This record gives sequence, structure tokens and C-alpha cells, in this order.
Amino acid sequence: MNDFSPLIRSWYRLNKRDLPWRNTIDPYQIWLSEIIMQQTRVEQGLKYYLKFIQNYPTILDLANANEQSILNDWQGLGYYSRARNLHHSAKVIRDEYEGVFPKDFKTLIKLKGVGVYTASAISSFANNENKAVVDGNVYRFLSRVFDIDTAIDSTEGIKLFQELANDLLDTKKSGEHNQAIMEMGALICTPKKPSCDKCPLQVKCLAYSNQTITSRPHKSKKTKVRTRYFHFQIYKEDNTILLEKREKKDIWQNLFQFPMIETDNSKTPATKISIQSRVHQSEVIKHILSHQKLLAVFHYFDSFPTIIDSKFVKVNIADIQNYPLPRLIDKYLEDSSYFFK
Repeated sequence: MNDFSPLIRSWYRLNKRDLPWRNTIDPYQIWLSEIIMQQTRVEQGLKYYLKFIQNYPTILDLANANEQSILNDWQGLGYYSRARNLHHSAKVIRDEYEGVFPKDFKTLIKLKGVGVYTASAISSFANNENKAVVDGNVYRFLSRVFDIDTAIDSTEGIKLFQELANDLLDTKKSGEHNQAIMEMGALICTPKKPSCDKCPLQVKCLAYSNQTITSRPHKSKKTKVRTRYFHFQIYKEDNTILLEKREKKDIWQNLFQFPMIETDNSKTPATKISIQSRVHQSEVIKHILSHQKLLAVFHYFDSFPTIIDSKFVKVNIADIQNYPLPRLIDKYLEDSSYFFK
């Protein structure tokens, strides 16, 4: 399809969203946007992007910051490993690349948290390198335009779509081409109710002709969701509460939470929690992550336990937001202001 790239690039120039990272070729700013926007809606991610640009205007500012500050600024965005990878890569660039952010694919792909898609995006946007991007939007768009039923999560499918994207890439306008194909998937070829009447490729779209749009893209695997049961213990004495830091390689690593016990079900572990001294218990609160469903119960106490674990940290309630918290904890605090006046 020789006119594929000219058609989508022409549409893009007329319809693209005005986003700050599109007005720069600075690889640092583009990298920040790509990492922040992973698994995140633009409307939500934009405020985080602006916050990071303001607080860490250069790669050296990010590298020299402490991890707790970065995690605190990331709070509410989820997938906290992204923030830790940002910090790790920033320090690598400071120490091994003299603080100069790389623009080429071969170097970018070595950075922690940067995969083929992200390295392709940064190198093409910042340096017009001939690397075709394939993300969720691109998979969906290409699978419909060419009516491809090969599973996008299969080895064969990953290879097929990358090769197709490479063949369609305009090597003279790779950055604009990549922006355009991603924007087509985000604004026009959406997962549900795509705006086919506004698509510049409607007459060429095989899935539209074959009425298979709703079955594209095809996935072979169904994500398994793990259910976990968390019992948080809120110990409050005067204006002080107890927190603990999650240090295991698990969700929320290096974030702070109320002392927590994980069980096999939502029933209160009576042998581990002193029900007699408890003054309140919340309803079961559901919190959904990408591959996990968390069922949490908050147990409230108006005094500290007799024996305080050495890993617990005493925190003034007024200072709690200075500690990076999981969104589940943060939202509970927002909804439970009665306990934290």
C-alpha cells in the first residue's frame, strides 16, 4: 500500500493533539513522556509529565534526586517499577554517558525499562532514525487495515506486525509516520466504536470491508488475574501513625503502607490482629491492578501496639503525604478523613 504513509501523515498534520512532548526533539523529554504514558491515559499522564519536567528539568536533575522524592511524585500513577527504572537509567546516563541522553536505538535499548517500542519511538522522534514503532494502538490499526487474524501476543504475530510496520515506514519521515500511526489508533481506530467514517484508509481497510473490525486484533492468551487479600492495620496515637516500607520485589516496592498482613481470604486473621483493641474495621475494598485483584480491609486502632516492630516508622499525620504511598492507601485516606483530622 504505497499511499499508506502519506495518507496517515496528512491526516495527522490536520488532527493531531497538541501535546508538549511533540514540540521537542529532546530525547530526555520524549523518554519521560513515553515511560509515563505506558498503561496510562494521556489525560492522566499529562499532569505527571509536566510535574516531572518542572521538578527534574534535566537528566542530571533526575539522576541526582533521591528515590523517595521520585516515587512521591509518581504517586497515583501506578506501575512504580517505571519510576525506579527512570531513576536507574538516569544515573546510568549520568555516570556512563557523561549526562548526554542517547538518541540511537542501539544505545537506548540498553537502558533499564526501555524495550523495542520505546527505543524505536525515542530514536525516531528525536533523531528521525528509521525504526518503526509497534504498540497497542499500532497492533489494532494494522490488524484491521490488513484484516490480520494472527494473534498479536504470539511469537509469529509479534514478528509479522513488526515486519509489516517496517515495510510501511516512510524512511524520510519516520518520526512523523510513527506519531501518525499511533495517533490513528488512539483517536480513530479505537478499541470500541472506531470512527471509521473519519479514517483516511476506510476504503482500503480490509476489516471494514469484511466486517471483522470487532474481532481485530486477535489475542490467543487470556490474562490470568491473581486475587490477593490485604489486612492493613492503622495504629494512631495522638497525631502519629505507623507506616512500614515495602522492600520485597513485589507490587509497590519501596513505597510505604500501613502495617499489613496478607492472608488467603478476607476474614480477619484473629491470631495476628488484636480484635479486642480494634475500634473500627472497614468494608472490603476492591482495588484492580493489571494482573491482580486486591481485596483490602483496614483495621483501625486508637493506640500503638504494645510491641512496635523495628521496621515500623512513626509518622506525624500531617507529614504522611511526604511518603510515597500506593494509590489504594492514598484513596483510603481521601475517603476516610474522619480518622485523620
